[in-house]
Amino acid sequence: MTSATDLGFDPDRLARIAGWMQAHVDTGRLAGLAVQVTRGGEVGFSARAGHADAEAGHPVQPDTLWRIYSMTKPMTTLAALMLYEEGAFQLDQPLADFLPEFRDIRVWKGEGHALDETEPLQRPVTIHDLMTHQSGIVYGDSAGNALERALTGAGFDFDGRFTTMAEAVEALARFPLAFQPGQRWFYGLSTDVLGRLVEVLTGQTLGEVLAARIFAPLGMVDTGFAVPADKAHRLATLYDHMPEGFCRSAKQDRCLAPVTLESGGGGLVSTMDDFQRFATMLLRRGCHDGGRLLGRKTFDLMVTNHMGGDLASRGQEQFSETTFHGIGFGLGVSVMLDPAKAKIVGSPGEFAWGGMASTAFWVDPVEDMTVILMTQLVPSSALTLRRQLRVLTYQALL
Repeated sequence: MTSATDLGFDPDRLARIAGWMQAHVDTGRLAGLAVQVTRGGEVGFSARAGHADAEAGHPVQPDTLWRIYSMTKPMTTLAALMLYEEGAFQLDQPLADFLPEFRDIRVWKGEGHALDETEPLQRPVTIHDLMTHQSGIVYGDSAGNALERALTGAGFDFDGRFTTMAEAVEALARFPLAFQPGQRWFYGLSTDVLGRLVEVLTGQTLGEVLAARIFAPLGMVDTGFAVPADKAHRLATLYDHMPEGFCRSAKQDRCLAPVTLESGGGGLVSTMDDFQRFATMLLRRGCHDGGRLLGRKTFDLMVTNHMGGDLASRGQEQFSETTFHGIGFGLGVSVMLDPAKAKIVGSPGEFAWGGMASTAFWVDPVEDMTVILMTQLVPSSALTLRRQLRVLTYQALL
């Protein structure tokens, strides 16, 4: 087994990550968490702390199942790009060519206007807009503007009112866009619509496509939209952040089988080992031990900044606990442009994303490194876990 030193880490500095993890558990900020760091495709650090279920006293295990929420998005985008390579569509092609319900969609005039005060599209929503969150399709927010409140009220937090994504996307197309396509970057339901596009193009469910094209080739045996009964005991408990620590969330059962609504933007459950297989494939620019999922040039396009600047200049200065100064966006992943502007250690060209329950990953091609954080605390903005872990990881490099 290759030592941490041989991989280019200072073992004593690397051990600070374990102390940081335990401190979050001991002080009651987190029930449990797992962290894994690789370099050159080999594990340099892997540790677990605390409990997958604090009330039951079940410790975090190597095979603990975690809701990865928006870390689903890079997988859905990868599946779509695999179809792109087969000639199924062009990136600048109108979405309405495949989902005609978006052909006559209108654009809301914005704050101070009623929801029925709209204007026509200046140009069609494209598939590229979906992959880069420039479509005008936003998330609901019960404390947000009129459109965001209406989306939440209509069930677009996927609270059980929709049976399938086909049904949900058809209903979503009845709402106006928040802004003209391409006008700005704004995080939202774009990848869920992209997942529905994958279903239309293939004639399969998104889960079937991901299983056949990504999970099976990579050996990701525990990743999917539905946790079967024989694995339910491995599923970590989801917790909500509270001022005094955390409490058990009411949203426990959405991923237990059967699941018919397969959210391409946030529905997957995975393990550390499975997600590591995905991250390692990304580090290898689309390659895995059995072959290649994505062509080299397509992969490079995926992890290139498509914004013409950083996300702060494109209309959103911050999301969750993370600044978007110095951060761009590719196809389904964020891209580090300038660590000095982002005011945090890192490498230009590294790409990343995270999930609502405070999970995160990033891939650093410059340092030949991947980092994965698994935990289950909602919202992801509750603690600065991701930024803390970035510093702890990079300070350990020799």
